[in-house]
Amino acid sequence: MACLVANIISPTTKKLARIRGADYDKYHDTFREHTPHIDTLINPEIEVVKTIDRIMNVPGAVDVDEFAEGRVKFVGIHLDKSARLVGVRLSEISNKIGKKIPLIAAVIRDEELIIPRGNDRLLAGDLVYFISEKDNYLNSLAIFDKQMEPIRSVLIIGGGNIGFRLANLLEEKAVHTKIIEKDPDRCAQLAERLNKTVILHGDGSDQELLREENIQDMDVVITLTNDEETNILTSLLVKRLGAVKTITKISKFSYLPLMSMIGLEQVVSPRLSAVNSILQHIRRGKVLSAKAIKNELAEIMEAVALETADVVGKPIKKIAIPKGALITGIIRNDTVIIPSGESVIEPNDRIIIFATRQAIPKIEKILAVKLEYF
Repeated sequence: MACLVANIISPTTKKLARIRGADYDKYHDTFREHTPHIDTLINPEIEVVKTIDRIMNVPGAVDVDEFAEGRVKFVGIHLDKSARLVGVRLSEISNKIGKKIPLIAAVIRDEELIIPRGNDRLLAGDLVYFISEKDNYLNSLAIFDKQMEPIRSVLIIGGGNIGFRLANLLEEKAVHTKIIEKDPDRCAQLAERLNKTVILHGDGSDQELLREENIQDMDVVITLTNDEETNILTSLLVKRLGAVKTITKISKFSYLPLMSMIGLEQVVSPRLSAVNSILQHIRRGKVLSAKAIKNELAEIMEAVALETADVVGKPIKKIAIPKGALITGIIRNDTVIIPSGESVIEPNDRIIIFATRQAIPKIEKILAVKLEYF
């Protein structure tokens, strides 16, 4: 209703609406194309299911995002103690492994974000963010001693809206899925609406039930109850019982920095997923998408280089790129370029920029067009 009134008063004003009700799912396109002409509809539940789906398949991944219709991947992974790159300087990595390495955009160490340079070393436990072309993605993972692993079985604890949406998606992918849900009425609803998912009535923190379901054989356990403390404790419990991989749903931003300290690396937040949907609309310049990473310490954004913007027509090394920012990719037509200092951005190139929170206002300035463009 608010968007309808806004559309009547000012049709050209951008309208974004958070709409969580599943009953509205099939009308999103109608709301966009017809009155009230809502530019962006955000459903945090849909966004968080997409996030879970992306990180489920990558071992050790904390963030997996895609740009340029999936042609460029931005991945955050934890570096294991046994990884061959531990203790190696960035400038020496290519010689050590004998092949070209993906562009490392950032490292988070002890909750501090570092934009690494050639002399910096990677350490065990670092959260390393890198950019990779889709075609080279598996090779990039192998450099960090990570392998893609097929997901065959998933246990979801909590059969709310997100649990239901995720189970629906996993059924389409032919993944063997079980849901543990406390509420018997909700169990009956889930059993009616899902075709292949096994619905178990019980408490997800019941150790006996978890052992009966052979928790150690599950590829992923995902805790999605409406109680954050329950999600945290249950994830810790299933790890203790032998679960290989857990994904924990958290909404309180204040909890996010604590998760890696207690051993829960894979964490998703409906609120953060919704924030990412909004960011591109509030940034200056023609920003196509933007993602906040690691408790909003930084953003990675995909933008169009407009004709008179300061980034166009000169080598990257001569652009006044602010400290804490990095141009990590150029998409020109169907070609993906991982840039060097000599690369020149042309009008209408799509560029991928990594920037710390402090650098974002300056990045917006160099993306904005000059007045004469109009």
